[in-house]
Amino acid sequence: MENYTYNSFTLQLEGLNVSMESVYPVFLFLFFSYLFIIVSNVGIAVLVFIDKNLHQPMYLLFCNLPLSDIIGNSILVPRLLVDLLQPPSERLISYYECVVQAFTTHMFGTTAHTVLMIMAFDRYVAICNPLRYSSIMTNKMVIKLTVSAWGVAFVLVGILLGLTIRLNRCRTMILNPYCDNASLFKLSCENVFINNVYGLTFTVVLFTGSIGCMVLTYTKITVVCLTSKNKSLNSKALKTCSTHLVVYLIMVFNGMSIITLHRFPQYSDFRKFCTILFHIIPGSLNPIIYGLQSKEIKKFFSKLFRSKNVLPSL
Repeated sequence: MENYTYNSFTLQLEGLNVSMESVYPVFLFLFFSYLFIIVSNVGIAVLVFIDKNLHQPMYLLFCNLPLSDIIGNSILVPRLLVDLLQPPSERLISYYECVVQAFTTHMFGTTAHTVLMIMAFDRYVAICNPLRYSSIMTNKMVIKLTVSAWGVAFVLVGILLGLTIRLNRCRTMILNPYCDNASLFKLSCENVFINNVYGLTFTVVLFTGSIGCMVLTYTKITVVCLTSKNKSLNSKALKTCSTHLVVYLIMVFNGMSIITLHRFPQYSDFRKFCTILFHIIPGSLNPIIYGLQSKEIKKFFSKLFRSKNVLPSL
């Protein structure tokens, strides 16, 4: 047992193990990545709310992803930047701050799955039931889907952290760059069998639920597109669904990479860096992918740049 007070409220973060030569390059990479995430996601969210042409269920549901990316990265990245510039012995964090960080981290990952699931439902209705789309995807339905996406994530993650908070702690070292549920319950010397079982069940249910939802909806969409001779419908389906699918595959690939690397302890440093990329990559790519694929967003920026070019000539 480490020489610390039992149930200490001051914990120590292991952080990223980088060489002295790599500290500033890694710091700059994380800093500019975070800056880009905040600017791009806030920009997309503001754009959707100010442009009436974007007041469509697809874009309103998508706004949940920028919100999740902003919250998740704002809790994680600034703390990582501070810790990078400090020696390992000074990377201290309070227990309550650690719990909040763990809760936010898991909420970020869980809402990414639930939001993409409700977006898949939106695409399914738009392509498979286009005549009933406006009557099904009303403002009330969008609100219900949004609340359900965040509500389900909140309940699942709340139970996950609740099972961990009840444990007594006999260690203080967080063997991770940031706090998560696993690193928190590993501080305990008590039996964590229930935590492991619920954590595994949580992961399996989340992944199988989201993958099953994607397979089911995209199978039906594919069948409709193959049997339909409507070129306009097929073109719309290809554009909107490919965007949604690319975003989902990026998230799943990142998650699977972290799970796989857990099997290889010799690559622990690489795994730690991948856990950070799990937050940074989707947060950076989501607004780019949707911005490039969306005709409405392209029109908005083209109008914006045209007005800027006209003003100087006036």
